[in-house]
Amino acid sequence: MKKIILLITLLSISNFYAQEKKLWAKSFINKKAPEIVVEKWLTEKPETNGKFVLIDFWATWCGPCKKAIPELNEFHHKFKDKLVVIGISDEPKGKVKKMKNPKMEYYSAIDTKERLERIYEVKGIPHCVIIDPNGIVVWEGWPQQKGFELTEKIISGLIKNY
Repeated sequence: MKKIILLITLLSISNFYAQEKKLWAKSFINKKAPEIVVEKWLTEKPETNGKFVLIDFWATWCGPCKKAIPELNEFHHKFKDKLVVIGISDEPKGKVKKMKNPKMEYYSAIDTKERLERIYEVKGIPHCVIIDPNGIVVWEGWPQQKGFELTEKIISGLIKNY
């Protein structure tokens, strides 16, 4: 009996470590990022030269997207000298502006034509990419995916290793 329990435990552990990061978009990791194209900035246009850029594809109707906003606000404030956080929605300006809670404290834009979203082939949101100051995608994915969460530690490591 002990051998069976040990075997099941070992299989469970190996299965945990064998999980792959699931993407709901085309992978651009370690590739040149597409140019950031939006229809309209809802905030001022950010200065991105020499900084990391975190792009969050999101929508007002998306629960996980809204759940990520407070954490993205924290990243925006904590790393403001080295990281620009941008939320891009494909919804109309009025719909995005109407959402008051949670309050987005980082840069925001809309693109109802979904140009950048189509280039990244985003099939599920939220989807985030982090681009280094040289324009290379260094992180991508669903920011709350179990085992692959986007955290302060991940961002600190990307900045430190640049």
